[in-house]
Formats: sequence, structure tokens, C-alpha cells
Amino acid sequence: MALSKLEKRIRIKRRVRGKISGSSELPRLSVYKSNKEIYAQLIDDKSGKTLVSASSREKGVDAKGTKTEVSVAVGKAIATKAIAAGIENIVFDRNGFVYHGRVKALADGAREGGLKF
Repeated sequence: MALSKLEKRIRIKRRVRGKISGSSELPRLSVYKSNKEIYAQLIDDKSGKTLVSASSREKGVDAKGTKTEVSVAVGKAIATKAIAAGIENIVFDRNGFVYHGRVKALADGAREGGLKF
């Protein structure tokens, strides 16, 4: 039986999450994208807490232009918040999405903002 697009993504997500984990020193940058919006959060998996989050729905994020341009802005916003919280190094979790397009744009924006991964 063929897997649906969502089932494939969840299978990939589980495989990737088995290999990476976030901590307070090296949090995990988790990305989620819907058809309209994109969300990013830095997660400490040891304590199970979100340290910093940003999304295209927030007022502080400049949500003008194409979805890819908005993704870059979200990446820069999460980088700014993370550096303010004293976080510079992270682990990137693409959440089962292909590292291309909006996911790559968010990662590039976070790098421009000063995060290292």
C-alpha cells in the first residue's frame, strides 16, 4: 500500500529525530511549514521546553513579499531572539520536510542572523 505525503514526512521525521536531540547548551531548531505560514522554535529536549519561537504570524516579523522572503524574515527573527537569550549554536531539525525552498530559506536567514549549525 502506498504511503500518503503526510505519512512519508512523519516516517522521515521519526528517523531524523532518532539521531538528533536538543539540550539547553545546543537546542534543536524545529521548523514546521503549512501552506500559508512557517513556524520555528528552539527546543530543549532534555527538559521538554521551548526556549524561543518565531513564526510568520507574529507582529514583529515582516510578513511582506513571497513565502520564501517571509521564511528568511522568520529565520532572522528566531536568530535575533536566540542571541538575546544567549544561544548561538543549534542543531537543525527540518521536521521531515525536504531541505529546499522555504525550509532552506529559513535556515539561511537564521545563519545570516548569527546562529551557527
